Amino acid sequence: MPLSIEHRPDEGRAVATVHAALDAGVTLIDTADSYHWHAGETGHNERLIARALARYGGDTSGVLIATKGGRGRPGDGTWTVTGTPGHLKRAAEASAVRLGVDAIGLYQLHKPDPAVPWAESVGALRELLDAGTIRSAGISNVTTAQIREAYGILGDGLVSVQNQYSPAVRDSEPQLRLSTELGLAFLPWSPLGGISRSSLDGPSGPTSADTAFHRVAARHGVSPQRVALAWLLSRSPSVIPLPGASRPASITDSAAAARLELTATELAELEEPLTPRAA
Repeated sequence: MPLSIEHRPDEGRAVATVHAALDAGVTLIDTADSYHWHAGETGHNERLIARALARYGGDTSGVLIATKGGRGRPGDGTWTVTGTPGHLKRAAEASAVRLGVDAIGLYQLHKPDPAVPWAESVGALRELLDAGTIRSAGISNVTTAQIREAYGILGDGLVSVQNQYSPAVRDSEPQLRLSTELGLAFLPWSPLGGISRSSLDGPSGPTSADTAFHRVAARHGVSPQRVALAWLLSRSPSVIPLPGASRPASITDSAAAARLELTATELAELEEPLTPRAA
């Protein structure tokens, strides 16, 4: 998302960031048709990802591109929600064209539309699966009840749940537990919320440069962001965090979290509320 929304980098750096992710062993790239900045450029990020993959010199056959539909950006900084079956089916077909694929590997319903019955929106994913437009389905920003209802409609076609989950935002614990129980991948978005190297206020809420994450990071000689991602990976084997990046160095650092081993004592320390240590 950071490669296409407000204050995005130029295309050269954006492509270099994607290539750095692939070089680091990343095999899941998450995008959406609504990841763009200006009006009239729906699918900017999908097209960018497709160009970056086409220019990559290595093997990309094992890379899964996950995209989403059901949200929009009119160009004034706001986000809309449209979960009608007709819109979702048209959006998926358009995403497949932009990505240059016969079938989308993972297509996710971006957010429930309060104006549309949930079963109708999920039913569109069922139709897309049956038509071969998508190979697997996911849902995002959902409750446990919505996960259960979607699972009942999609069965094995449902493979992922994408909710906000981070050191600062942990209220999706029930959805994480249910995803693990059902064998679904749990994809935390904004997984670095609350973690900052220096600022005390960040876009995802209060942050601090002196939390348990920073202290554990100092002991390992790594970034607090890497510790946050390693902590997320420890929560469940179903967890696959989705850290955003707009520089090659950022995604390279994030990918290294898969090799960072945290002790039981450190994991217990990271259960503390995300507040700075008292002076």
